Amino acid sequence: MKENVDMIVLGARQLLTCTAPHSPLRGEQMQQVGLIENGALAIHDGRIAAVGEQDEILQRYQSAQQLDCGGKVITPAFVDPHTHVVYAGDRVAEFELRIKGASYMEIMQAGGGILSTMRATRAATVQQLVDETTVRLHQMLRAGTTTAEVKTGYGLDTETELKLLQAIELLDKRHPITLIPTFLPAHAVPPEHEGRPDEYIQLIIDEMLPQAWAWYQQSHFAAQNIPFFIDVFCEEGVFTLEQSHRVLEAGKCLGMQVKAHVDEFAHLSGVPMALSLDATSVDHLDVTPPEDIAILAQSDVVAIVIPTVNFNLGSTHFADARAIIDSGAALALTTDMNPGSAPCPAMPMAMAVTCRYQKLLPSEALIASTINAAYGVGLADRVGSLEVGKWADFLIVDTTDYRHLAYQFGANLVEVVFKHGQQVI
Repeated sequence: MKENVDMIVLGARQLLTCTAPHSPLRGEQMQQVGLIENGALAIHDGRIAAVGEQDEILQRYQSAQQLDCGGKVITPAFVDPHTHVVYAGDRVAEFELRIKGASYMEIMQAGGGILSTMRATRAATVQQLVDETTVRLHQMLRAGTTTAEVKTGYGLDTETELKLLQAIELLDKRHPITLIPTFLPAHAVPPEHEGRPDEYIQLIIDEMLPQAWAWYQQSHFAAQNIPFFIDVFCEEGVFTLEQSHRVLEAGKCLGMQVKAHVDEFAHLSGVPMALSLDATSVDHLDVTPPEDIAILAQSDVVAIVIPTVNFNLGSTHFADARAIIDSGAALALTTDMNPGSAPCPAMPMAMAVTCRYQKLLPSEALIASTINAAYGVGLADRVGSLEVGKWADFLIVDTTDYRHLAYQFGANLVEVVFKHGQQVI
C-alpha cells in the first residue's frame, strides 16, 4: 500500500540535497551537494516526507497533486544569513560619490553612509518601513531566498531600534520569507553621541538591550523558537574591540545569541573576541589573518563572507574564502542586502562573484548559500537542505546543471519557489 502525501515533485534532471545533519560542511565536504539524478520529493504537511530517485518515490508514495519539473534542477531554497533589508530611503547619490573616488569610510565620516539611512529610517513610520521592505523581500524571494537574517541598526536610538524590530515582526508575519531578527544598535555612533562612543555603548547596555529582549520574549519569534541575535560593527573608527565585547557580552547575558561584524577594513582581533563569547557567526573577514582563520577552523563558528560588498565598492580585495575553506573552517555566503554597501537581493549573484573572485567551486558556493548559511542563523534543523522532516523550502531552477546558478549572471534562473510546501513564486 502506497502512502498518501500532499504532493510529489518529480522529473528533476538533478536534485541537490545539500545534507549536513550534525554540523556545517567543511573542507572537501563542501563539494558534496548530494546530487540525485532523476530525483523527486514527497511533501506532506509543509515538510519533506521523502527524497530520492523518482522511481523509488513513486513506488512508495502517491498523491493527487504531482508537479513535473521537466528535466530541470531542484535545490534547497537559499538562506541569506546577513542582511540589513529593513530601512527607508536609498543611497544612490553615494553610489555616484564612490564612482568619483570617495571611499565607504570617507562617506560615513562625512555624515553619509549609515547615518544617512538613519535619518530616513527615523523619519519613517512602521508602515512605511514595512511597505518599502516588502518590495525588497519580494526581490529576494524571486531570486530563491526563503529564509533571511535581518538586522536593525538604522535607528541608533531606542525608539527607532524598537520600531525596526516591530517592522521585522510584521514582515515575518506577512511575507513568505522566514526572518531571523538581529539587534544591531552598535552599527555606528549616532550624531547625538558624536565623540562620546562609550556613552552610547552604555545607553545600549542599560536601556536598549533590556527593552529589545523584553520585545523578543513577547514576540512570535520566541513562540516559534526562532533565535534572537546581538551584533556589533567592530571596526576602526566605529567601535573598538573592548566596546564591541561589552555590547555582545551584555546581549549574551540576557539570552541573545552572538554575531559580529569583524575584519572588514581593519584587523582588530575581532574573531577571537567573538569566539570567546560563543558566537554563532563572524561576518565579513576581509582582512582576517591566517592565525585567526586557523582559530576559526578549530571552532563551531560559521565564517560568513560577503563578496557583494567588495564588488559594489569596486574593490579587488576580497575575504580569503578559499583559505577559510581549505583551513577546515565552516564557510557561508550572504548578499548583505542593504542600501549602501550591497544593494543586492540575489544569492545567485553572490555565488557568481564568489566563484570568480574568491575561487569557490559552484558546489562550494551552493553549500555556502544553503545548509552552511542555515547553521549561521541557528536554523539548520529546519532549512538549508532537502532532508526528511525539514520544511519543504526548495527551488526549481531553469537549467539541467546546477552549476549554471554560479556560471551565469545577470539573469534569474530560479523559476519556481516553494515555501513550506506551497508555491510562492
